[in-house]
Formats: sequence, C-alpha cells, structure tokens
Amino acid sequence: MSTRVAPIFPVSDLAAALACCRGLGLGARQWRSGGYGFVTFDGAEIHLGVEPDLDTRADRRPAACLFAEDPDALARTWLAAGGDGRLPQDTGWGQHEGVLVDPDGNVIRFGSPVNAG
Repeated sequence: MSTRVAPIFPVSDLAAALACCRGLGLGARQWRSGGYGFVTFDGAEIHLGVEPDLDTRADRRPAACLFAEDPDALARTWLAAGGDGRLPQDTGWGQHEGVLVDPDGNVIRFGSPVNAG
C-alpha cells in the first residue's frame, strides 16, 4: 500500500540547511514556492520544513511523510482502528495528503501526488 517514506526535519534556515547538504555532496533543492526543501542521496530522501521559531519551541518534533498508493483507503483503515488524524485532502503543493498523529504527538503525513490517481 505504501511505496516509500521520507522523514521531515524542521529547520530554522532553509538556505543554510540546503547549502550544508550540498557541501556534503548530497542532492538538495528548494520547493519552487519556498519554505520547504528536499535532500536526496542514493534513492533516499529527507524533507526539510522551515520553522522560524525552532530554537524556542519546546514541542519541536520531526515528522515523516509516507508515500501511499491509496491514501484514502489508508486513512479509512487507520481511523477505523482508532488512529488520531484527518482524511486526505488536495494540497497547494500537489499532494493528496492526510495526517496521523501518534500517542507521543509525532506526525505522519501520508499521501500521493494529486495527478497519480
């Protein structure tokens, strides 16, 4: 049902984070609308999301993005099992994406490209 997963790390300065990754020889690019980036290496991917007040937040937690073939079916399964989350919706960044929050507050976003279905 899922095809891949990407952790999402919060960063306070996206340009600095991407430059650091590039300096390490990793593929790094910014999402065209800004505020979000992608780091790649040998088929693996890490997402970077800007959180300007990161250093002052006590609740800072990384998240993961699970790429799923059928996010609607996955959401129904998880919600029926008592999961805490929301059904997938089309986003401004081209994903049909839902959210699951685990008991510790960790966030798992899950979805597929809007044009995949």
